Amino acid sequence: MSYMLKKCIFVFYLTTINLIVMNKILTSLLLLISVWMIPSSAHAQKMKVISGKFDFLKDQKELNVQFDYEGLQLYNENKSEAQYVSERIQEISTNKGQDEAEVWKKDWEYSKSTSFVDKFIASMNKNLNNIQCVKNNNAKYTIIVQTYWIYPGWFAGVMAQAAKVSTKLIFVETANPSNVLLTIDSEKAPGNISFVGVPNNNDRIAEGYAKTGKSLANMINKKVKK
Repeated sequence: MSYMLKKCIFVFYLTTINLIVMNKILTSLLLLISVWMIPSSAHAQKMKVISGKFDFLKDQKELNVQFDYEGLQLYNENKSEAQYVSERIQEISTNKGQDEAEVWKKDWEYSKSTSFVDKFIASMNKNLNNIQCVKNNNAKYTIIVQTYWIYPGWFAGVMAQAAKVSTKLIFVETANPSNVLLTIDSEKAPGNISFVGVPNNNDRIAEGYAKTGKSLANMINKKVKK
């Protein structure tokens, strides 16, 4: 056997071994990422009726929607909203500058008043039978989406964790809000994140409200037969 042939065989052998090793490393890495992602995407949301019945919804065509963030806490440490906002502004100011911190603050307020609400309403209307959720104080009944806990999740390139949103869904008579007809607890609704995740905190949280709306709509569909 010639020297060149032996060299070619040796190179082929090394290349084959390297490909096998790299394939095993890649497979292991993908498995690790998948396992890492499972807790964020497979978390089971809990929906529980605290009080009341669904009968009053039977003949309704519209439901007003109102959001309430009073007493909101964030993360496992149960930080107040004021503490969360202060820490985020400080973090962004340090890493990206004061201008970026102001952009985030405005986005947070916009998300609370608009993005979170719109995601919830769109998801409800996509999944709810016969009833439309609207911003209309003339509707007979109102859903108060009272958010009491948020976990914003995180994003780190190939790894990410979804946000989780916990709310009390309180159905009241619009003209007489003290008349509570139904209260549902929605615990840790996860946002649907893609494999690569969602970089923006507020976008992840918005997906948690979308999941809340979908779960609530499905519950109403089962309880209210027309």
